Amino acid sequence: MKKLLDLSHTIEDGLVTYKGLPAPIICDYLSREESKKHYAEGTSFQIGKIEMCSNTGTYLDTPFHRYEEGKDLSEIELESLASLDSIKIIVNEDITAIGKDHFTDQPVAGKAVLLQTNWSRHWNTEQYYEGHPFLTEEAAVYLRDNGVVLVGIDSYNIDDISTNSRPVHSILLGADILIVEHMCNLHEIPDSDFKFYAVPVKVKGMGTFPVRAFAEFEI
Repeated sequence: MKKLLDLSHTIEDGLVTYKGLPAPIICDYLSREESKKHYAEGTSFQIGKIEMCSNTGTYLDTPFHRYEEGKDLSEIELESLASLDSIKIIVNEDITAIGKDHFTDQPVAGKAVLLQTNWSRHWNTEQYYEGHPFLTEEAAVYLRDNGVVLVGIDSYNIDDISTNSRPVHSILLGADILIVEHMCNLHEIPDSDFKFYAVPVKVKGMGTFPVRAFAEFEI
């Protein structure tokens, strides 16, 4: 029997995902009450409106996010986003810098690699923005050189944001390796033998967008 497990946060009005970026505004474009004027008695509809930064909730980074000539959301093949063979790496909660030693004995080639740091327990709190776990540059090089196809993390950023350098984004996206940040519920999926999905809307000229990330596995 197959199980689908949601690995994404809920986006709601006023949610702050990345400190300093605007929170989404979610409202009615046409309310149910207003719609009654246009339809037969007893019939109503709601049409919503959202104003949102692309880096909101659980989102996918494509190469265009970092590189002007990189693939944007509309150019990423579905085969790179859906039904990906995957493994999960569990990172101890006392580790901040995730080094390549976490991966050297793991079968990462051709896989989506999801990093369970459990930092998502701080989601929507001030603590979420400070001192989060991140991938080291050396680890990013190792993953690139060993053929990963996507890297996901349940943390605030896959890079160390204490400096203005972003080597992990640069290395992975420069090799067309996709990134998913701000994941959750990774403790509920198996360590291996599962499929991963993270499909955004197909938008031209944009490099980042929220996804409904989920895992599929046998129970």
